[in-house]
Amino acid sequence: MDKNELQKVMEYFNSRRSIRKFEDREIESNLLNTILECAMKAPTCGNMQLYSVVITRDADRKAKLSELHFNQPACGAPVLLTICADFNRFTRWCEISDADAAYNNFLSFTSAFADAIIYAQQVTTIAELHGLGTCYLGTAIYNAPEIAGLLKLPQLVMPVACIAIGWPAEEGVPTERLPLRAVIHEEEYRVDGDEEILELFKEKEDYAPNRQYVIDNNKKNLAQVFAEVRYPRNLNEPFSAKLIDWLSPTFLR
Repeated sequence: MDKNELQKVMEYFNSRRSIRKFEDREIESNLLNTILECAMKAPTCGNMQLYSVVITRDADRKAKLSELHFNQPACGAPVLLTICADFNRFTRWCEISDADAAYNNFLSFTSAFADAIIYAQQVTTIAELHGLGTCYLGTAIYNAPEIAGLLKLPQLVMPVACIAIGWPAEEGVPTERLPLRAVIHEEEYRVDGDEEILELFKEKEDYAPNRQYVIDNNKKNLAQVFAEVRYPRNLNEPFSAKLIDWLSPTFLR
């Protein structure tokens, strides 16, 4: 890759945005398959490739998925890709091959979860480099049992993310990010003081849409919007309990 090509790639990463409005235009199967196949070069745990993707184009099924994703605007995309942590396929291969498959446990779940998330990011990047728009929906884990039922996922397969994908009908909105110092730790984890933590989140607090969220929700600061409105205890704990109950017979051992 020469310097000009590298610069274009870096510009893409520095300017990428999530897209939530899409043209009423299909994605050709050949293009989608190319993206999904290229993404399979992503690194995985032991090269086991512990992921699967369910492609949803059907309008009725998309509508049902949209409800399970809390009717987020991005669900109007022509295609929804449900990325799954999948130890079913590998386990069946072992069993057919007379190999002792001990993968119905929490360690194996975390391996499959990591594989699936890495694959999802690879799909997102490759799709956007082809001119498509994407939006990552993390709500797949909130209603994982219901999504699994809708998509007929077998045991040892769990939806971990959904990618809305289509031809963009908007430029998307730029979002703020924490400064690099917030996530970099040299040699050992650095525990910041209270004032330093507040400084790390200052750009988020000062971001105009976030300031408006604080006003609209009658809160003192952005942290209260996140903790008490967007992701509050009275939602986190029930959804967490539901997920644990669902995973317990297979993965949580």
